[in-house]
Formats: sequence, C-alpha cells, structure tokens
Amino acid sequence: MKKSNHKSGFSLPWVMGIVVVTSIISALTAGVIVYNNNKLSYNMTYKDLTNDKDLNEFLSVYANILSSYYEDVDTGKLLDEAIAGMMNYLGDDYTTYLDDESTKELMDSLSGEYNGIGISISNLDKSVVKVYPNTPAMKAGIKENDIIIGFNNIDATDMDAQEIVDLIKSSNSKFTLKILRGSETISVTLKNETLVTPNIDYKMIENTHTGYIQIQTFSGTLAKQVKNALKELENHQMTSLIIDLRDNTGGFLTAAQDVANIFLEKGKKIYGLNVQNETTFFEDNTSESKDYPIVVLINENTASASEILAAALKESYNAILVGETSFGKGKVQQTMKLDDGSMVKYTSAYWLTPNGNCIDGIGLVPDYHVENEEKTDEQGNLTIIDNVLNKGIEILQK
Repeated sequence: MKKSNHKSGFSLPWVMGIVVVTSIISALTAGVIVYNNNKLSYNMTYKDLTNDKDLNEFLSVYANILSSYYEDVDTGKLLDEAIAGMMNYLGDDYTTYLDDESTKELMDSLSGEYNGIGISISNLDKSVVKVYPNTPAMKAGIKENDIIIGFNNIDATDMDAQEIVDLIKSSNSKFTLKILRGSETISVTLKNETLVTPNIDYKMIENTHTGYIQIQTFSGTLAKQVKNALKELENHQMTSLIIDLRDNTGGFLTAAQDVANIFLEKGKKIYGLNVQNETTFFEDNTSESKDYPIVVLINENTASASEILAAALKESYNAILVGETSFGKGKVQQTMKLDDGSMVKYTSAYWLTPNGNCIDGIGLVPDYHVENEEKTDEQGNLTIIDNVLNKGIEILQK
C-alpha cells in the first residue's frame, strides 16, 4: 500500500456517538496525535528502499503469490495482514494497525467538529440527556427527557440509540423527529449543521470564587472552548480554578499544548520529546498567561495528553495535583495514514515533563492523594462522595 500523508502521536480515545447525536461519550484508549507532513519518512527515500535486500525479498514473495497461488487473492487484504504483522512483531501495546472504519471513527471523534443537531441521547431509553446551546436542537425546542420515537415516516420506538444516530447522520436535508414529551407527542423539523463538539463542562463552585472546568477530550477545538469558558468564569469574578482531568485519556498533543499556552508565561516549558536519546523541549511562545491559583484533579485514567497538561501546569505554573496517581503513558506514537483510509501507528519517542522526567509506567504522583468514597443507603442506592473535588475546593479556599 502507498501512503497519503504522515501524522504523529499517541494512541487515542475511541469516542462513541460523538457525531450528530451522542450516546454518552466513552473513551476506551489513551492518546495524542500530532500532524507532521514528512516525505517518505524522516531520513529515508524510495531510492533507499530499492537497495533494501529484505524488502526486495518480500516483494518477490508477494509477486509469486499473485502470479502462482491456486486461488484468487484479495491484494488489499493481503497487504493489510502484512502491515498488521509488522505492527504485531514490534510487541508494543501502542503500536498497531487500524482499518479504514476504525481510523475514520478515531479521527471523527477528535476533529472537534461534527455534523449534527446538538443533543446527547441515552442508550437505555433514547431520551435526550442534554441539549447543547446554539444548536438546531435548541432552536427547534427539543428539551431534556424528550424521547425520540420517530424519524420522518419511520417508527423508531423499537430502534436502539445508535440506529437513530445513523438515521440523523445520513440526512443531508431537513427531517422531522417525532418526540414523546411526557404524555404528549410532538413533531419538530430541523436540519444538521456543522457544530463544535462539546469537550468541556464548566461552572462556578457555589458560594466561592472558584471556577471549575472538566476537560473530557483533547480535540482540535478544545483551546477555543477553554478560552470561552475562562472568559465567562472570569466575568463571574473567578479568582481560582479547578481543572478536572479525571478519566480523560487524551487527544491531540497540539490541543494540550494550546491549552497550556493559555496559562503559562512565555518561555515556560510545556513538554519535551526524547527521540533516539536526543531531547527537544517545547515552550510557551504566546503572550497570553494567567496568574490565579490552579488545582488539577487526576486519577488512574488520566493519561497521555492529560498528563502532559497536568505536568506542565504543575512544573511550569506551580499548580497543585489532587487525586490518585495518573496512568503513566509517556510513549509517543507516530501515525501514517494509508491510501485506502486505514492507518498504522508505532512508538517513536518518549515525552518528558518540563523538569525532564519520564513518567512512562510511573504516572504523575499527586501532591494530595485523595480517593472518592462510595456509600450505600438502606434501599441499596449508591452515592459517590467526591472527596477529590472537595479537597481541591478546600485547598483553594485557604
């Protein structure tokens, strides 16, 4: 197979239903991607490959299979298996081959934009969990707890959430949703638009001057979302901030760098890359910065891009880490997209904290180790007491 372009990065989150109508976002793997437009590779050309005896032997076997095998051969699948075999041979958990469908799902989830109407629906009962501001859904009057029971003239009562998502995704013109609101059935007509994927939740902590931002995924539009959130929180007299990175498994490295640029002073280190024992550090090159106290919440699922941001804020901003030791993914993957839409990724470097520490397999150790509590009442109802957030608030109040 031929390649169409190069990208570099870590492994990444698989986000389900993030386009159009989400069925509650679920991250399955951690990672970061960085775009890098090289030729064939950093230091290799096609001419170099023509002199590679091992490669020529592989091509000889490939040619003989095509010409002499007793049955027809699907050349695309044959080469897919060859590429997957190379990835498996390396024996690295983060080095793998992704088919075209998995690649598209991965990149869609991290683009920061999606084509849709701006609601999240539950997998359980297809009820609307959230309606996002300034979206077709909000303009059409869709509300939380509405249940989608029809699409145009199609009965959707027996469909699952993903089937409804697929119907909406496939629509290129106006369509009508039939909605059950309490005992009333209503119809709304709307059309998909290109929207920003919401990757954060934010609010002011009640009875304090502390703001709270939860970052879910490091997408291509994250920095813009964080800036808008900070502007609104600062307008509400915010004087300190909690950034919640718990269960955030990564995203684009550029997104982590851009968010760090919002807070750090110009010239402060954000992260380093160690490639074949040579280390290069990347610094804040913007004039923008903040000076209020920051607490960062982390846990064992805080990984990759999240760890990069947390480490940058701790070591270059003096932020305080609260929670549990993070995942510890300090390896960097480079990715290469193939002509058929598939992609390979392979480990190419380690990333380092601003102080030059490699956390791979170790993680970031919080300044305050705190765990949440689970309590069950007499009726068997489970309640989670967020001790981690409460500790963050306590620290900033002092």
